[in-house]
Amino acid sequence: MFQTMEQCTNFIFKLKASQYKGEPLQSAKIILDALGNPEQKTKFIHFAGSNGKGSTLNATREILIEHGLTVGAFISPHLERANERVTINKQQIPDEDFLRIANEIAEVVGNKLDGKFPSFFEFMTLLALKYFSERSLDIALLETGIGGRLDSTNVVTPEVSVITTISLEHTDMLGETYAEIAAEKAGIIKQGKPVVVGVENLEALAVIQQTAAQQHAPIYTISEHFYVENQKGAFFDYRGNISIDKIELAMAGEHQKANAALAITAADLFLSSFDAQKVKLALQHAKWEGRFERVRHNVILDGAHNSEGTTALIKTLKDTAPKHKVKFVYAALQDKDHAVSIKLMDDVASEMHFTQIDLPRAATAKQLFEQSTHSKKFMHSNWQALIEKEMNHLAEDEVLVITGSLYFIAEVRRLFIEREWIS
Repeated sequence: MFQTMEQCTNFIFKLKASQYKGEPLQSAKIILDALGNPEQKTKFIHFAGSNGKGSTLNATREILIEHGLTVGAFISPHLERANERVTINKQQIPDEDFLRIANEIAEVVGNKLDGKFPSFFEFMTLLALKYFSERSLDIALLETGIGGRLDSTNVVTPEVSVITTISLEHTDMLGETYAEIAAEKAGIIKQGKPVVVGVENLEALAVIQQTAAQQHAPIYTISEHFYVENQKGAFFDYRGNISIDKIELAMAGEHQKANAALAITAADLFLSSFDAQKVKLALQHAKWEGRFERVRHNVILDGAHNSEGTTALIKTLKDTAPKHKVKFVYAALQDKDHAVSIKLMDDVASEMHFTQIDLPRAATAKQLFEQSTHSKKFMHSNWQALIEKEMNHLAEDEVLVITGSLYFIAEVRRLFIEREWIS
């Protein structure tokens, strides 16, 4: 039995790889059955994609809450504490509920799986599903971890599925082509349930369209069934089943307008009545920490963890700070293709700084440094000292961009909060 949150989280954080070696999703289904199948007691919207699924989920949540719904959300990763991953109307799961459900799951693992625990992400998924089933929710929003077809969140039958983008990521697990990765993400599409798609890569889109046809699932694709128009600064117009003019976003970047359009479409498919004014109010305060988060006027945090994210980051920098010199601080995990991202940053950077975080899957500063061809590149083992130094020596015409893995961004945000550099 877990007696304290610290004891519980210290244990489950170590569950990086599943100890249970049965068929994919088998352990989740055994545990859910023992818990009374909580996944069957809640309505869901399910989000997958290489980039943008968190921002899209968050925008959808804001729209639904603004319409008066009680909305659960399961997200990853967390930035400060594991409770962030499981919320209802943006309120984190209380420690006592977290601990109680964690002990219920641990008891089932002991009785049904010979004490062989699922992975940390699967454990958190099960905890979220059980918690949501105990509350009077109108809808819960689930974000996949990796892929979709075999992801532990794929035990639900959602009212709507959303696939944001497809990039070449996690190729060791998902496949080496856009088509193979798209097939894994498309695994969240369910029989007869609508799917909203932001994917523009034609190879990936064709696979998603084929899967939707096989599942007899209505498909709504950006730039075909709904549109982003008249993009001016933070504003855009939405055209789809309804039309909404002059939507203002709290988040910078053209890609965020596409994410918002996906969210509007998904919410419209779920809601019985739809209020354009409430949509506009919701999106004005739909912020997502660690995604082009301006913590100071010249310091930006962005979890651009693959080349597509880096492309969006650089475009947003050019739009918002076109005359500034850009210093990048980059740390990442090993399970990504960093070469393209680093090349993109090399092309626009005034300086490149590579560092590392204390995680088993983290790439070393040296591994990242060696992939850069920049004339002013530097390698640092201590990221805290690096950031403090760079912040203290930042000129008025410079911007410091701290980017890479969201796990790195989470560590950086903790430092900023401790030093009271961020509220």
